[in-house]
Amino acid sequence: MARDMTWKTISSRKLFSETWMNIRIDTCEKPDGTIITPYYVYDFPEWVAAVAITKEGNVILERQYRHALGITGLEIPGGCVDKTDDSFEAAIARELLEETGYRFAQFEYLGDTSSNPSTNSNLMHMFLATGGELVQEQQLDAGEDIELVQVTLDEFVQLVKDKQFMQSMHLAAIYLALEKLGRLQFS
Repeated sequence: MARDMTWKTISSRKLFSETWMNIRIDTCEKPDGTIITPYYVYDFPEWVAAVAITKEGNVILERQYRHALGITGLEIPGGCVDKTDDSFEAAIARELLEETGYRFAQFEYLGDTSSNPSTNSNLMHMFLATGGELVQEQQLDAGEDIELVQVTLDEFVQLVKDKQFMQSMHLAAIYLALEKLGRLQFS
């Protein structure tokens, strides 16, 4: 039987609080009695992302600048879950519509992942969205500048092989979607 390694939170206080991120400092006790302080935790909203495929079979990608690394690259669509979203599926449907202008017929939940379970308290929920149909123009937030790129599934697989995606959580969603589509096999 595996031993319980869960830490007990003795105290917690907010260091920084803002719309999209909160930072807190925890004091924790390990099962052996050792006190860990300070322990910094980053609280973000839950995230969603999808490999999005149109009715015609094209994969919709987003090309955008990411300031922290100073790079412009390809990503899959996604974003934060809003308090007004009824579910993770509703959140990704909203994000896809806003960012791409496409409405999707089907959503398949692929699971969740964490960018860093050591410090980040949230998860990203991954989807395969299919049957996309263009129904409106993009409705981007003030800080967004997204160029849409459509590629065939074969081109998408080649972009993955060529290591053209930097966002690690997006790569997790991509690999799970490709496995679901029969384009990748885990042995």
